[in-house]
Amino acid sequence: MDILSLLGLLLALVSLVGGSLLKGAGLGSLWSSGAFVIVIVGTVAAIFLHTPPAVFRRALRIVGWVIRPPVSDREALLAQILEWSNLARRQGLLGLEPQVQEQTDPFLRKGLQMLVDGVEPEQIRHMLEIDLNTQESQELAAARVFEGMGTYAPTLGIIGAVFGLMAVMKNLADPGKLGHGIAAAFTATIYGISSANLLFLPVAAKLKSVIARRTGEREMIIEGLIAIAQGENPRNIESKLAGFLH
Repeated sequence: MDILSLLGLLLALVSLVGGSLLKGAGLGSLWSSGAFVIVIVGTVAAIFLHTPPAVFRRALRIVGWVIRPPVSDREALLAQILEWSNLARRQGLLGLEPQVQEQTDPFLRKGLQMLVDGVEPEQIRHMLEIDLNTQESQELAAARVFEGMGTYAPTLGIIGAVFGLMAVMKNLADPGKLGHGIAAAFTATIYGISSANLLFLPVAAKLKSVIARRTGEREMIIEGLIAIAQGENPRNIESKLAGFLH
């Protein structure tokens, strides 16, 4: 679990609620059904138009990575690759066949299966890099869904503020309604800017960092499997892959 992400979400809420109280605006100023409809519902509507269904579904699947990112243990992965290297040197590549079905990662299982099948090293690299690039581009497109929401929300906040001021202008003859009306108008701006900068854009950035880490692990897998296929010494493989640990 990513404790920093949880702490960030909590502090974002505290900053809004605490700031409203400390500035004397009160908690009531943070709620406006009209602002919610214009900014939040409008942002969702815009992203529906912006995003293909498959990309949006993937975005919903990976958003949980912000709190619970995929398990990452490169030291254990390096140890596993070195174990396979030693096994291949003792028993040949066919000796790795029992290991294939034990792998839960489809990418790793596919690479190991090609290794057992005796596919040429460059062909293994080519096929795995295609899978890697495809998966990375799909995941980045999903992360950009939240980036898009962070782009639309502030603009919709301004639209909400304009609507609110239009309502105020209709009540200029009643001074008692002006203060409340102006405050309600700016609530939409708060919704737009705060949702973008405290939620949507940080979520997109965190997802991109998780995707970059997953890509690095898969590059490590590719280099390790190629080294095994080429019959490199396990000590050389360890030296080669040590850079991925930093």
